Amino acid sequence: MDVTSLLVAAGPFALALIAVIVFVENGLLFPFLPGDSLVFAAALLATHLDVPWPSIAGVAAAAAVLGGEVGFAIGRRRGRGLFRPDARIFRQRYLDEADAFFARHGTAAIVMARFVPIVRTFLAPAAGISSIGRLTFSLWNAIGGCLWAGGLAVAGYYLGDIPWVARNVELLTVGIVLVSVVPVVLTALLRRLRARRAGPGAA
Repeated sequence: MDVTSLLVAAGPFALALIAVIVFVENGLLFPFLPGDSLVFAAALLATHLDVPWPSIAGVAAAAAVLGGEVGFAIGRRRGRGLFRPDARIFRQRYLDEADAFFARHGTAAIVMARFVPIVRTFLAPAAGISSIGRLTFSLWNAIGGCLWAGGLAVAGYYLGDIPWVARNVELLTVGIVLVSVVPVVLTALLRRLRARRAGPGAA
């Protein structure tokens, strides 16, 4: 997705576009949206879009936090029945990865997951399924959402003053996607390699 063209085309509705995409990615369990690169590019283009970068950070943070709350509610209400091995989007392995991430890092995972594609989408429902309290989740969810949105917006805005960066927005947004996705892809490849080495009889 060409996020730069998308933002320019949205014009005065850029903030609404950011809010919708970030919320859907975090709240409606749709992991294949460019949340990271969208917030970064919007802050970098803030002057061109005639939108103050703090507004971009605030809207993105609010959408991320609200999305996390919705994801948590889905997990608490619907439970594991929503995820199936043969599902197109709600695949069981996504929930398993989020579960493992949460078990490994505890409440800090709620903050850390914001910076990991796919995991950030499914960690909130995984937390809802777990025994974590609603207030505890909400606190860490708010911290994570603000750090994620604020960090991307600050980086985008101040890097925009560098001429090379300003001339290569598309390249940078693609780079952000690659940097975000590569660890996930490598993890999946390593898991598959281990499974092959273990043989078909492995548990």
